[in-house]
Amino acid sequence: MQRRTSLKLIGAAGASIAGLVLADWKWQILDRLTHVGFFTYDQEQLLASLADTIIPAGASGAAGTAPIGALSTGTDQFLIKFFEKCLEKEEQEILIQELMVLQKQDFAALAKEEREAILGEYSKTEDENQKKFYELIRTNTIFGFTTVREVMVEYLGYQVAPGFYSGCVEEPGQKA
Repeated sequence: MQRRTSLKLIGAAGASIAGLVLADWKWQILDRLTHVGFFTYDQEQLLASLADTIIPAGASGAAGTAPIGALSTGTDQFLIKFFEKCLEKEEQEILIQELMVLQKQDFAALAKEEREAILGEYSKTEDENQKKFYELIRTNTIFGFTTVREVMVEYLGYQVAPGFYSGCVEEPGQKA
């Protein structure tokens, strides 16, 4: 038995796994530092947590499929692109302003119940900017989630071409 060789192989395997973890960590830091886009990295994470709060992952779909929610369908990425490219300047400013308020409260790190309570306060507020922000987030999250292929086909029963074409169907003949 070659114990030294076995120990070297185990040590090399452990070092390579540690190296992979370090490389992944390095890429996350690098992505945060070199992030380019309309929203900052933290604001994008905040939008993802908002989408997850509005539509969390629920019960699994068809037999053996994973639970479906806003994050698993990519609704957060839809929101980021939609808010960047399709909103008016005034709405974007309201959105950024309210995202900064939520960042100060550390919204993404809060428990689910606390996040739901904060969104509940936003829905009942008298402040026009907060009400507009809540409506933008809620309506577009629902729109993005319900228009995803997974949801439309598996849960809403959408068919690309409704009805079916039956070609030449022979009718029973009539006697003359």
